[in-house]
Amino acid sequence: MIRVLIADDHPLVREGLKQILAAESGIEVAAEAPDGDAALKLVRAGDFDVALLDMSMPGLSGIDLVKRLKLEKPGLKLLVLSMHGERQYAARALKAGASGYLTKDGPPAQLVGAIRKVAAGGVHVSEAAAAELIGAAAGDGLPHTHLSDREFEVFKLLAGGASPTEIGRKLSLSVKTVSTHKTRVLEKLGVGSTAELVRYALENRLL
Repeated sequence: MIRVLIADDHPLVREGLKQILAAESGIEVAAEAPDGDAALKLVRAGDFDVALLDMSMPGLSGIDLVKRLKLEKPGLKLLVLSMHGERQYAARALKAGASGYLTKDGPPAQLVGAIRKVAAGGVHVSEAAAAELIGAAAGDGLPHTHLSDREFEVFKLLAGGASPTEIGRKLSLSVKTVSTHKTRVLEKLGVGSTAELVRYALENRLL
């Protein structure tokens, strides 16, 4: 039996996922969490085979959550389920320790297949995401693939229109630290302003 932990901040999404998995033999939804902090507590206290994680939740989430869960339970298989396209986060999630990445617009059968695959020790990822991961490892990826995880988070928020103060509040960073990250992001992307940064994000379908 594959014991699954579902972590998503939307009750309707959790209920939908539970209904999909309830119809499958050999898969059991053992627990659910409304945010990353609750998921971390459950993982520390329980025994799960696969954790199905939303990428964007209140509190601990995203790449930071993936890293923390792998640190706590190295044997736990992590499958990221996100509304963000693969070009945005798939390669980073895999590098952080996830065993797979799915977008929420995929069919239920794909989700079930991915859970079974990662539980058996495999990796679920699209060819495009795998190519980006290989390219980044070889040093020939696009400029944004060379950003650190924190720099990428700042980049995404800046491109989405957030101010340094808002970003600092969301990521628990000082405005000075956010400004430092912003400077590094602009340098690594080879752009000179926030407007050019937004254009880069649009051109590379990162928004």
